[in-house]
Amino acid sequence: MFCGIDWSERHHDVAIVDQDGRLVARRRISDDPAGVGVLLGMLAEVGDQPGELVPVAIETPRGLLVAALRATGRPVYPINPLAAARYRDRHSIARRKSDHGDAVVLANILRTDLAMHRPLPADSELVQAIGVLARAQQDAVWHRNRIANELRSLLREFYPGFLTAFVNRTDGLCAPMARRILRLAPTPAAGAALTENQVQAVLRAVGRRRCIAADAGAITAALCAPQLRQLPQVEIAFGRQATALLRLLDAACDALDDLTTATAEAFATHPDYTIITSFPGLADTSGARVLAEIGDDRGRFADARALKAYAGSAPVTRASGRSRTVAYRRVKNQRLAAAGYVWAFSTLITSPGCRAHYDRRRAAGDRHAAAQRNLFNRLLGALHHCLTERLVYDEAQAFPPATPVPEAA
Repeated sequence: MFCGIDWSERHHDVAIVDQDGRLVARRRISDDPAGVGVLLGMLAEVGDQPGELVPVAIETPRGLLVAALRATGRPVYPINPLAAARYRDRHSIARRKSDHGDAVVLANILRTDLAMHRPLPADSELVQAIGVLARAQQDAVWHRNRIANELRSLLREFYPGFLTAFVNRTDGLCAPMARRILRLAPTPAAGAALTENQVQAVLRAVGRRRCIAADAGAITAALCAPQLRQLPQVEIAFGRQATALLRLLDAACDALDDLTTATAEAFATHPDYTIITSFPGLADTSGARVLAEIGDDRGRFADARALKAYAGSAPVTRASGRSRTVAYRRVKNQRLAAAGYVWAFSTLITSPGCRAHYDRRRAAGDRHAAAQRNLFNRLLGALHHCLTERLVYDEAQAFPPATPVPEAA
């Protein structure tokens, strides 16, 4: 028996087919505990039992219904909606569509091509929690940066001196020092009235201990320097808008700090923490992002090549007749690819072996992105090996020195 579920926010359509494709059961269930109970009852009626659980196909890998199905221990197959649409065309050329029909199509996908699809990995509860926190932390970074960019664009309209004061400083407008001073002086007029003592007090309040007088002098000089100004009332209105954006930025920075701390704490309790953080370029946050995407189900990837394809670091070959093209993968886990870009880039200054590998790829003709992607590909292979064999990273093993070629006699 094979089960397909077409899900929605309020209800789900369920279809169960047998090995010959005959529809055995169908029903629309509600999205609540009662609906899940009805679904489990339907599966039990068609022979679902602990040793032979009926596999389920659904077009999403997350949600409460998926969590409830995974809790029963049954295999759950997330089917890409684009792939399901292609399967639908096999049964009808009229492009008709219905929720029940989609559920039948999903069930038939498992009946005909079960081996071509992979079930959701059997990740531990801890790694699933780390995944939630790490993705939320990454979303919080993007959200904070969007607000900071909005604030920067606004300041360019009426307060360029403030940008000059903080443009080359760490974290820019997101730094606590910049946010406190902008809260204290939201307009050019208020900024010009700031004294060095006031700025020094702000620097001490955010934890600065060195170069306070020099930094305070540079900031006040930038704020008092001649700059183009809006009309007085317009300037005040812009200041109110900047203050409103600053409140959003403060909230985004606080949320990011909280999520970063929670992610690091959860990641530190995982058994793979020591192995992952032994790699150059992987610390608490970046390592948690990598673990969140690859999981701790060691049977998920048959070999390192499967992991590399999933991450998008391995190239893809398209061949037809005399045409053969090797290109980078566009279909991949975008979050893992983004984490890999940061990971590979950071190793260029922390790992001599990684730097040498990158330089060799550049010397061979690769552009920066291609060389860095190749380095990420190499690091993923080493990570897969270390996690499988329970070994920590060894630079000499991952990037052995080149053997010199003996000279001819």
